[in-house]
Amino acid sequence: MRCIRYGVAMSLDAYIAGPTGECDWIIMDPEIDFAEIYSHFDTLLMGRRTFEYAMSRGGIGLVPGMETVVVSRTLRQQDYPDITVISENLEEALNRLRAKPGKDIWLFGGGSLFRSLLDARLVDGVEVTVIPVLLGGGIPLLPPPAKQAKLRLVGNKTYKTGIMGLEYAVEY
Repeated sequence: MRCIRYGVAMSLDAYIAGPTGECDWIIMDPEIDFAEIYSHFDTLLMGRRTFEYAMSRGGIGLVPGMETVVVSRTLRQQDYPDITVISENLEEALNRLRAKPGKDIWLFGGGSLFRSLLDARLVDGVEVTVIPVLLGGGIPLLPPPAKQAKLRLVGNKTYKTGIMGLEYAVEY
């Protein structure tokens, strides 16, 4: 079965975006091999707000060659023929997606969908790239109310820019 892995950049004070949704604080480190990261996934999974933000920025965040799946109660499938919109029976739809052959599924962006999937025990891994900045407010990695989740460190890397990559397995 394919894994759902939450991959996200986060400030040191645990925000994934600034107070108005900005992400201009995320620095790009030339040591980070995005082609290697992308090679583990063939599907992007995101919520409506992350999708709309990506589209407003010219599709930034959408990766060519990957299937894009958006969880939304308001988007209509017929308006987005090149993506898959999941609007109901989320757990059932994701279990079908996980059962399909392929690479892992990258849960991308927003904390609300992450929280929902974590509570439903559908997240297998949490991969956080910690950017050395303190935002002082914004969109949290895990918005309340959230259940406690135990994680086991399975990998880490420190980059010359001060960025840290942390990889955890979720233990249910």
